[in-house]
Amino acid sequence: MPERTRILVVDDESRVRSMIHQYLTAEGYDVTTVGTGHEALEAVRRDDVQLVILDWMLPGGLNGLEVCREIRKISSVAVIMLTAKTEETDMIVGLEMGADDYVTKPFRMRELTARIRTVLRRTQQGGEASPANVLTRGSLVIEPDKFTVRKDGEDVILTPAEFKILVTLATRPGVVFSRLQLSEVALGDDYIHYERSIDTHISHLRKKIESNPSQPEYIQTVYGIGYRFGVPV
Repeated sequence: MPERTRILVVDDESRVRSMIHQYLTAEGYDVTTVGTGHEALEAVRRDDVQLVILDWMLPGGLNGLEVCREIRKISSVAVIMLTAKTEETDMIVGLEMGADDYVTKPFRMRELTARIRTVLRRTQQGGEASPANVLTRGSLVIEPDKFTVRKDGEDVILTPAEFKILVTLATRPGVVFSRLQLSEVALGDDYIHYERSIDTHISHLRKKIESNPSQPEYIQTVYGIGYRFGVPV
């Protein structure tokens, strides 16, 4: 019998936690719930979690955005933000912190479940953008099948979106990809109207893989068009 996907639900409202727990358990997921950001970080460090459903507004001095940022320092686990904020700029902020998706309150459980399936499909199939088992590009070694990146022998922790962008670009060095193309690859059809968020993902990616992010060697900007991978095969 295959192991069930483990989901961590982080929300300060017990009613919301109970509703999500009950529904997702019935859908076949292994669900754990906590009410604070500190508990969330402990659970991510302790448990083999595949996805975190994270409320934006949390008590205890550590809100959802801060929790997401801390998670990204230690894990590439998928993160879906829950929030009552509906402005596009708010969604971009969530993505900047490393979230993979964004669901506004109030929401229907069927919508949340659909988003969970989409995110898990993206994150668990991160290597499909490349037919190669290993991509060696300069000091980078990328293994799409294993969802790993190393620079000068050191592991680099990327979000699923960052990883997909990197694999897409590194698979075809020199080829220019538009923001829309990268948005479709990294974020899916739901975000094709927010292709400018790709700039944020690129910025974070450069900080992680470039020796000098202000003068990138790997991910180069093609002004007015998009980005390309600048290191030859």
